[in-house]
Amino acid sequence: MACGFGYLAAAGLAQREAMAAVRNPLLARGPMFTPRAKRVIFIFMQGGPSHVDTFDYKPSLRRDDGKMRLFDDARTLAKTKEVKEHRVYGNLWDFQQYGQCGQHVSDLFPHIGRHVDDLCFIKGMHTDGVAHGPSTIFMHTGSINQIWPSVGSWVLYGLGSENENLPGFVTIQPSMGNGGPRNFSNAFLPAAFQGTAVGRAGAAAKDAKILNLTNRLVAERDRKEQFALLRELNDIQLARGGGGSELEAVISSYELAWRMQSHAPDTLDIDREPEHVKQLYGIDEPQTDDFGRQCLMARRLAESGVRFIQVNYGDNTNNPRWDQHSNLPKHAEHAYATDKPVAGLLADLKQRGLLEDTLVWWGGEFGRTPYAQSNGTGRDHNPYGFTFFLAGGGVKSGFSYGETDEYGHHAIQNKVHMHDWHATLLHLLGMDHEKLTYRHAGRDFRLTDVHGHVVRELFA
Repeated sequence: MACGFGYLAAAGLAQREAMAAVRNPLLARGPMFTPRAKRVIFIFMQGGPSHVDTFDYKPSLRRDDGKMRLFDDARTLAKTKEVKEHRVYGNLWDFQQYGQCGQHVSDLFPHIGRHVDDLCFIKGMHTDGVAHGPSTIFMHTGSINQIWPSVGSWVLYGLGSENENLPGFVTIQPSMGNGGPRNFSNAFLPAAFQGTAVGRAGAAAKDAKILNLTNRLVAERDRKEQFALLRELNDIQLARGGGGSELEAVISSYELAWRMQSHAPDTLDIDREPEHVKQLYGIDEPQTDDFGRQCLMARRLAESGVRFIQVNYGDNTNNPRWDQHSNLPKHAEHAYATDKPVAGLLADLKQRGLLEDTLVWWGGEFGRTPYAQSNGTGRDHNPYGFTFFLAGGGVKSGFSYGETDEYGHHAIQNKVHMHDWHATLLHLLGMDHEKLTYRHAGRDFRLTDVHGHVVRELFA
């Protein structure tokens, strides 16, 4: 009998815990093992910045500028089945060595260059897909042909949110092109794990907000009464066993939206920041104001316990910002717009002690070719070799891993595939990519599918 009463007490506690999980599936959950990072800020450079003009210094490009060399590339092979000669296109910008580590950084990024001793470069990245759409979706979801959950959704599914009053996964000014909502979609994961969009690409960051967060037509007291009635009706429906996971997701979203009304506006209000912090990000400066606001919002969200934050430098046109097929000099415009804000974010996170457990990830969906496209003044897409940089979150600082060939075309040493990077990112957050699975359509799915190896050489 004593054991029976103990069982009843345990059952009561379990029921309350289960109800809490239904109420808020974003509740924080323990990692599978000790994590090196608690959260991620992903700075997405849409369009594919040229790695050989930014962080992957290749003296051969200037030495052989204008010479014809054989280069195998997917587009030419798909059309002609031949490896053709292309004109080597030298660097338009000089490179300088920065920091104690001596990392080469082009003159496009002088502000980021001052932080190289805090950065970890992956220079042997390679990926699937040669066009923007497939490569962007693959970068965000690990799949090209299937509709799979995004990286942020997997992270939120595995760990929940640190703050029950805010979304656990936020994407700032996402583009509606090249995958659009698929890049922050939950796909077949429960709807609660979808990313929450703040603003949209092409609109001003100063106007970025979460839509329909408040109802100014109804008094606060009336809203509270409506909410209490809605909770009561939802409890009745759940008790009857109707609606399943879809109803649970709706209930969760309603209750999160209710809590967000009191917390999200303050979190996104960067006007509360001191002037010296705004200056650090380049806010109120014509070319850096917009992206500076996005980066400062990211810091405020990270500080408030949002688990996965994506900052998008993109637009909604057919030509993504870094996509310079015939006008490589335009890279300077995009570098100027992002260099100071990203450096400001790194400095701000570090001085607040947030960089230790926040993983910052910077990169585009692919790199660019070392040769001139169509013998012109731009570079084509290059999925065979490109560069990411990381900071904080348990990765080595002042470190470079992997190499491309002498022209920067193919990754040749310590190659890291996008599946490998996804596996490594999850590991840094305390999750085994082979065990973080979700049962759907008769089989277990995971972010890395049946691929991926953790790159432990990056760990501090």
